[in-house]
Amino acid sequence: MKDIVFDLGGVLIDWNPRYLYRKIFATEAETEWFLTHICTSQWNTQQDAGRSFEEGIELLSKKYPEYAFAINFYYTRWNEMLGSEISGSVQILRELKARGHRVYALTNWSAQTFPIARKKYKFLEEFDGMVVSGEEKLVKPDPVIYSRLLERYQLRAPNCVFIDDNSANISKAADLGFETVLFTTPEDLRRILTSRGLL
Repeated sequence: MKDIVFDLGGVLIDWNPRYLYRKIFATEAETEWFLTHICTSQWNTQQDAGRSFEEGIELLSKKYPEYAFAINFYYTRWNEMLGSEISGSVQILRELKARGHRVYALTNWSAQTFPIARKKYKFLEEFDGMVVSGEEKLVKPDPVIYSRLLERYQLRAPNCVFIDDNSANISKAADLGFETVLFTTPEDLRRILTSRGLL
């Protein structure tokens, strides 16, 4: 049996800061400008890597005081960035488990906000193990976080299938010996896993 390692955001959970900021800004262009120039993905990654939201927000608000109110919402209204579970992917997760595969999560996620996701998405209880970047103070594609998953759960990279929607994370996993799947849609994931005899 293979060990299946899932990313969460974009694969099993529909998380998108636009769900919140479309309520804050009047136009799509303003929303996109804010998320590409102020609360960028690179800034958010620092929280995924263990920096507190309080520190990240303070630093950014000092730099862009005119946007301080909106920057603060990134934490105080973070739950509004959560969409639904990606049901087709969750169904695949459950089918893999039913076939006897162990399933794990390796996610870039803030330790401060992950408990909110845990409460909202009950399927997270179905994993055999989980490594959350904010708790480890490491983010993908740092090779150390992949090693931590392997060591913690006594896994071997060649026996693991790693599923992620980020090509850099996939590339690093492949370098480390993981079998990989670049996620696009649940339908494509099902096709790939079926072709490999896992479903």
